[in-house]
Amino acid sequence: MFRKVLVANRGEIAVRVMRACEELGVRTVAVYSEADKHAGHVRYADEAYNVGPARAADSYLDQEAVLEAARKADADAIHPGYGFMAENAAFAARVVESECTWIGPPPEAMERLGEKTKARRVMDAAGVPVVPGTTDPIEDPAEVAAFAEEHGYPVAIKAEGGGGGRGMKIVEHEGEIEEQFEAAKREGEAYFDNDSVYLERYLDAPRHIEVQIVADHHGNVRHLGERDCSLQRRHQKVIEEGPSPALSDDLRERIGEAARRGIADTDYTNAGTVEFLVEDGEFYFLEVNTRIQVEHPVTEMITGIDIVKEQIRVAAGNEISFEQEDVEVDGHAIEFRINAENAANDFAPATGRLSTYDPAGGIGVRIDDAVRQGDEIGGDYDSMIAKLIVHAGDREECLARSERALREFDVEGFHTVIPFHRLMVTDERFTAGTHTTNYLDEELDPERIDRAVERWGPDDDAEEETDEEVSEREFTVEVNGKRFEVNLEERGAPSIPTGGGSGGGGGMDRPDAATGDDGGGAVATGEGERIDAEMQGTILSVEVAAGDEVAAGDVVLVLEAMKMENDVVAESGGTVAEVLVSEGESVDMGDPLVVLE
Repeated sequence: MFRKVLVANRGEIAVRVMRACEELGVRTVAVYSEADKHAGHVRYADEAYNVGPARAADSYLDQEAVLEAARKADADAIHPGYGFMAENAAFAARVVESECTWIGPPPEAMERLGEKTKARRVMDAAGVPVVPGTTDPIEDPAEVAAFAEEHGYPVAIKAEGGGGGRGMKIVEHEGEIEEQFEAAKREGEAYFDNDSVYLERYLDAPRHIEVQIVADHHGNVRHLGERDCSLQRRHQKVIEEGPSPALSDDLRERIGEAARRGIADTDYTNAGTVEFLVEDGEFYFLEVNTRIQVEHPVTEMITGIDIVKEQIRVAAGNEISFEQEDVEVDGHAIEFRINAENAANDFAPATGRLSTYDPAGGIGVRIDDAVRQGDEIGGDYDSMIAKLIVHAGDREECLARSERALREFDVEGFHTVIPFHRLMVTDERFTAGTHTTNYLDEELDPERIDRAVERWGPDDDAEEETDEEVSEREFTVEVNGKRFEVNLEERGAPSIPTGGGSGGGGGMDRPDAATGDDGGGAVATGEGERIDAEMQGTILSVEVAAGDEVAAGDVVLVLEAMKMENDVVAESGGTVAEVLVSEGESVDMGDPLVVLE
């Protein structure tokens, strides 16, 4: 077994991996960005190292910085979690070449299955049905038009390194091709360091079914049943459950066997997930996620198998600890992603201080998180702050237990999707199990979501309570990039800003850039309509320049917040007087972006 594992990730998945390590007697190392100095995964780890600025590309995606942290810590293994570099075969190869063990599939298998076009060829050769699409990356928008002419609209443009809906854009008609092509490439580069894209026929109303796989170095391949991830918005999973309420026993067996067969032919080891689309009684291979999944707790709850521990044991050279016939499904489980988003505002990211954080509890309730009350949640990373997983004897009981647990889950300080989840556990389509992947985006009445948020969401006008006197503070000191904590107690001293929590950038006072106060921000000097940032994020692209004429509704720039692209538009027409930001720049809520006159 390993001595010390570095977890190349953040948030709840980093804590999840660290907990498994702790139970195996393995010490843990965290890496963190400047935005995450006080984050939950940093607090939990045995030691922690700074790997760069808030921007993920300069920290969590900086391969050399992460490897250097592993060398400093004398770690003998690296676990990537999910997201960031978890499916980066080049990074996995560098880990293998170093003195560390990669807790994941071999780089060669990751390359074959992690890049979607290669995975499609592999699965097709193994006799697994695939959705019609291209088997090589496309280079020109004209190829999208040619594909649509043969297969019809809509067409899915998908990033080769993508996953979780990132880097996937849907083209409904010819006029959208160029815009969506560029957006898919941009997201692929931003999130996966790979701007290659390919095409698939877009199925209109499928179910999204995935099969959990574990394989070891001794030729053993096991599948742990399926999860149903059909409740999605913007192709992002929101609620996952297992087993699927939509599969017959025959279809369930065929999908499980197809997943096992496809993986067995690839020399794959460690954990992975084979995803399928199911429509009209037929199933089609979608992709392989060569990593642990966000929704892996669903499978753990219904099988009793600790998938993360199996990952670590397999990487250490052990055989899988169970036989296929030992895998039994016990009851039903549902996972709710607790995202910092306002469901009544098109699920826009929300930021702020967790003035109240009181998760649900009781029988059959599991919470995976990395936050605590008082933390600041910023917009630098994914919007998920926790996961609520509920287990019961059957789906009906699980829904009732979920309703109770969601009612107990108390979060104040900003909007979360808890009101939306409370709506869904009583929604007729969801409770009947007849929903498809397009239900939220195309069928559910948005007014029902608005009413749910109004009823169960936070009071936007409520003033946040603040502590006037603080007698004890915990400070962070870095020596050669390694993090140390120092406690200081003062009596009668004024409050000292601590600088943020598990999200990015929050908590530190920043002078208002618009006023011209000293703070290094952009200053609006022209007169006219000022377009401000409505959320904290990063400028992905600037679509206008000084002197350009714009009309009401025109996109002036694209702002990425919590892994979602947001078009910033002009509310009225005019001439661009000033552009105050540039591509790659981080902005805070309220910062001036563009001035029109």
